[in-house]
Amino acid sequence: MSVEIWTILIVGLSFLLYLYIGWQSRVNDSKGFFVADQGVPSIANGAATAADWMSAASFISMAGLISFMGYDGSIYLMGWTGGYVLLALLLAPYLRKFGKYTVPDFVGDRYYSNVARLVAVVAAIFVSLTYVAGQMRGVGIVFSRFLQVDINTGVIIGMVIVGFFAVLGGMKGITWTQVAQYGILIIAYLIPAIAIAVLLTGNPIPQFAFTFSDIADKLNQIQVDLGFAEYTQPFVNKPMLDVLFVTIALMVGTAGLPHVIVRFYTVPDVRSARFSAGWALLFIAILYTTAPALSMFARYNLINSLHNHTIAEVQQLDWANKWERTKLLSFEDKNGDGRLQLTPKKDTNEITIDRDIIVLATPEVAKLAPWVIALVAAGGLAAALSTASGLLLVISSSIAHDVYYRIVDPGASEQKRLFVGRLMVGLSLVGAGYFGVNPPGFVGEVVAFAFGLAASSFFPVIILGIFDKRTNKEGAIAGMVTGLIFTIAYIVGVKFGGMPAWFFGVSAEGIGTVGMVLNFIVTLVVSRLTPPPPAEIQALVENLRSPDIEETQPIRTVH
Repeated sequence: MSVEIWTILIVGLSFLLYLYIGWQSRVNDSKGFFVADQGVPSIANGAATAADWMSAASFISMAGLISFMGYDGSIYLMGWTGGYVLLALLLAPYLRKFGKYTVPDFVGDRYYSNVARLVAVVAAIFVSLTYVAGQMRGVGIVFSRFLQVDINTGVIIGMVIVGFFAVLGGMKGITWTQVAQYGILIIAYLIPAIAIAVLLTGNPIPQFAFTFSDIADKLNQIQVDLGFAEYTQPFVNKPMLDVLFVTIALMVGTAGLPHVIVRFYTVPDVRSARFSAGWALLFIAILYTTAPALSMFARYNLINSLHNHTIAEVQQLDWANKWERTKLLSFEDKNGDGRLQLTPKKDTNEITIDRDIIVLATPEVAKLAPWVIALVAAGGLAAALSTASGLLLVISSSIAHDVYYRIVDPGASEQKRLFVGRLMVGLSLVGAGYFGVNPPGFVGEVVAFAFGLAASSFFPVIILGIFDKRTNKEGAIAGMVTGLIFTIAYIVGVKFGGMPAWFFGVSAEGIGTVGMVLNFIVTLVVSRLTPPPPAEIQALVENLRSPDIEETQPIRTVH
């Protein structure tokens, strides 16, 4: 069977599985909708967290970015994995112990202010909409290549599938769907990585093939021969300061991501939150230790398959023709010699490859079986849809729970809260679809912006909210607003306004680190210049860090 038939079969079966789980997990109350009744087992929550966190950026785009950036692409590996460790150790158990549904819920109650809650809602929506744009672009790319439909049509199909299990089952439906999606995406990532490792090095373990074979030396020599820097040479694509700042932004951004944090509210208790964090780290490590190997294999194979081949030879490659039709791969014989050259200079380079196709195209380039190629497509969709669903619920809960129920109508019935939650998922889906059709960059880049926004808004107020009882509502509000406005202004100015990277050359992806530092400074200074929090809030913070108290008691929100 052809790749397309296999793709329709495997993707179709995976979608039927998601729809079945969504139908079986449908809920009738707000606790089931927002936190899955707080009854998810640790290992299942670990798998769901891994799927939620390993988005289209991890599955589709990260290896592509590393493949193009070489050593400097390690910022994504260090930032995203390091950030998860930070989240698991410093934040998750305390937030679960606090016993709330969402990050804005924590901010509103810890800082005894509905204004702080609203600022946190705005930040959560900004972060989530930016993040979900990358997921929807990933869905569109997979559909456009493997099902031969327009990218926009692919985005709409993805919206319908996510909408079904998110609207019906809320967090409960999303959680169990994500468990299935993790299984699909990790198998889809490992099978081609293992197969290509065997083909190139004879070693079936990608991590060992990458470390102990001569593939890196071969690729370094090829890169030098073509005029590029060595693949393993550091600080070629980014200066050292920017590498540091992007890594920190990704780390603290991970620790502040609302759709990941909310996963720790779905388990029964604090102990389960700790165990699920450990399981998630193990599940994440399987993919993240494989990614560097796959990136190197992909670049090696792509160069050998395309560079210095005649146009006629390239036209005989079925995968190249099909990716060319998506406009994510293009060829131009600029010097008219009938051959295609890959060079580091834009005016002489004749092969243009979108970074987001690297993982998806690699099995075809390596001439693996059609069912493996189709499985990778299903894995890419699983990664994108799992994260998109989690993000949509964050947007929904931020409005339905944190604004409507906690501020507008505290006496709302269960049915009304559930209706508003589902309505907000639908509206959020429309916004996500728009950004999927009109994305502001590569999947990995777009997601990096979201991490910067999370770093500059949430991380300081959550850390200080747990570990500094003197931090008050005035400081938290001023800090969040300062960090968020500064980071958004810099990203928009540098990426879309033609503004130079004026802060010591730090890129838009790394500026969240500066926004975070500003947030910390403003929060601490303003808190010390204004009255301390009420005694009951300070006692709450003390209790939050006491190991013998399982869960904090709910407190009255002061306006």
